[in-house]
Amino acid sequence: MRSEFHARSNSLAWTNPVSWWWATLTLVSGVNIAAWILMYRQLHDAGTSGRAPGMDIMLLLSAAYVFGCAFRSLLPRADVQRICLFDTWLSSVAVGRSVATVAEVCFAAQWTMILLQLGTMSGATTAVNAAWVIVPLIVIAECFSWYAVVTTNYFFNAIENSIWAVAFFIAGIGLCRLLPEFGGAVRVALAVAAVGIAVYLAFLMTVDVPMYLKRWRADLAGGNRSLQPLEGLRDVSTRWIVTHDLSEWKEEIAWMSLYFSLAVWASLALCVFYAIEGHIAG
Repeated sequence: MRSEFHARSNSLAWTNPVSWWWATLTLVSGVNIAAWILMYRQLHDAGTSGRAPGMDIMLLLSAAYVFGCAFRSLLPRADVQRICLFDTWLSSVAVGRSVATVAEVCFAAQWTMILLQLGTMSGATTAVNAAWVIVPLIVIAECFSWYAVVTTNYFFNAIENSIWAVAFFIAGIGLCRLLPEFGGAVRVALAVAAVGIAVYLAFLMTVDVPMYLKRWRADLAGGNRSLQPLEGLRDVSTRWIVTHDLSEWKEEIAWMSLYFSLAVWASLALCVFYAIEGHIAG
């Protein structure tokens, strides 16, 4: 494999803000892994008595997401641009996108399990129906993501994130349907999750999707050619551009920082919430 080095700001010195951002991501990821291990010991090693059915699967799904995000935090990359911080084949987009695909589908499956659990428990068919839609939509979104990455066409990133918005809008509907079925701390947790989804949707539609559409229009105006699929498949495996230039990373920092922190915490919280099935009163 080969790499391309960016000519500017190729030093990851501590005077570079990108260094502090990367260090923060790495630290947060270390804490997240420690939290998952602690949670695993509490929810798995404590024994099977009173454990919610499917708890092992929920923990496995969370592990895929937590450790996948940690890997992507340690070796950040921006897929379409092919930029990364470190010159290693592990920084290739083919590796990073593969890890991300598995992690994101597992995260979606966690939401499916939560909605199925609570919907079945309360008899809320709306929540159950919403649960079955989420993973198929995210799989479709991943296909658009891969096509965007392979062809370097940002328009398909915009479609991908729009599908994520649809999937979590449906999840939000499921959560809202569950609100009147539960009381106390469970209702509060459901309300917090619904608000979190609303904030996420607002971010997608006002920041993320417009960013990709802006890049797509800029490429069209600049006459930049999209790669053909076969050409792109080789490119994602063999080309990565090392750069520590803040100007190259500034638009990635916001979403990556939120993604590798808040979204991971949501994955951990879903495990904890799933585990208290025996204590939930409908």
